[in-house]
Amino acid sequence: MRRKSKSVKASPAGTGYVKSLDKALALLERLGEADNALTLSDLAQRAGLPLPTAHRLLRTLERRRFVHFDAAQTLWSIGVKTFIVGNAFLPRRNLIRQAFPIMRDLMERSGETTNLAVEFDGEAVFLAHVECRDMMRASSRPGSHVALYCSGVGKALLSAMSDEEVTHVLHQHGLERITSNTIDSPERMRADLAESRLRGYAVDNEEHALGVRCVAAPIFDESGHVLAAICLSGPTARITDDKISLLGAWVTRAARLITAEFGGQVDERLLAEP
Repeated sequence: MRRKSKSVKASPAGTGYVKSLDKALALLERLGEADNALTLSDLAQRAGLPLPTAHRLLRTLERRRFVHFDAAQTLWSIGVKTFIVGNAFLPRRNLIRQAFPIMRDLMERSGETTNLAVEFDGEAVFLAHVECRDMMRASSRPGSHVALYCSGVGKALLSAMSDEEVTHVLHQHGLERITSNTIDSPERMRADLAESRLRGYAVDNEEHALGVRCVAAPIFDESGHVLAAICLSGPTARITDDKISLLGAWVTRAARLITAEFGGQVDERLLAEP
């Protein structure tokens, strides 16, 4: 006799929400955020799951190669299938491929690390970087994320949004004080964004990390909507007050070049080297 297949339980509200899938994805997210492989107990704690539940879900993900288990060290890490699925996002836009040569040229010219980021759920998610050659450098690995209000790329993205969108982001995420330089009032933030719009680039003046400055500009798509942001980041010892305007001109031109590569409309006179 054939057994009847069990239906997947959804949430009581009937929205199709599946708790087990949500928990499995939470484990993937925690692994993706970690700099190194994690033990079962550490991973379960970060995901807020009981050990048996976390272990069962990880074994299921391992069978599909979404996670990898190192039996010798009893450590879990992201698997090759996660990379394959995530990488399927890139060909749809080709943003990284089109931006990378421009990012590399910007790094060579400025001597500082360049980063490319997009907005997702009120945060800036880094897609790619080109690290500078100096031993003292600042960079954000692809996949990491940061709040919009206290980062260079984040403020560049916010500066290209409507007032309603900015209000929504600030209301959703707040303005937590990260350093002594973090802008923590809506009024000051709006004034800072207005200044960024006027000059064409945003500045993170040690607002996310002390000793680090970023200069960033928005990138637009063919419809004129903000698509991403590119930034230069480095130590304050090198990104000094008197260099901000020059670096701002360079990063703004790079953003316009990427916009043009992606099919956005840019006045060709603005693409000339500053």
